[in-house]
Amino acid sequence: MTSEDIEAVSKQLGRTARGIRSIAHRCSCGLPDVVETEPRLPDGTPFPTTYYVTCPRLASAIGTLEAEGMMKEMTERLGDDPELAKAYQAAHESYLAHRESIEHVEEIAGISAGGMPTRVKCLHVLVGHSLAVGRGVNPLGDEALDALEDWGRRGPCV
Repeated sequence: MTSEDIEAVSKQLGRTARGIRSIAHRCSCGLPDVVETEPRLPDGTPFPTTYYVTCPRLASAIGTLEAEGMMKEMTERLGDDPELAKAYQAAHESYLAHRESIEHVEEIAGISAGGMPTRVKCLHVLVGHSLAVGRGVNPLGDEALDALEDWGRRGPCV
């Protein structure tokens, strides 16, 4: 991670980037699009979202999927498909294990993000998770990722 990366993320977010541990994924344009954050921000605030989408184009595209009802449909499928629910539970456990390996933060112990493991509350978290750790870990993150176009195809977002 370079000072240029931090500057790009700050521009993407429209504010000073904080609590970044590393660049978890880069867009096809080369800029960061997902960062890995500290479980506790510099001001002491617990922060359960380990993988945070920073690219505004990616965030907007994910927001469109949310507005189209993808989260509701996925949550319903979790109740109907035991294999999907089992895989999503495993994604939740993987997310927690990684965050715990960084730092234990009592206030967020056992809480992952995005609604895991029983519902889908935020596709941004799930897509960020899939981009950061690779396909095959978070099945619903992978599905949402499959529904997205290449957000970097038009060049850098900032």
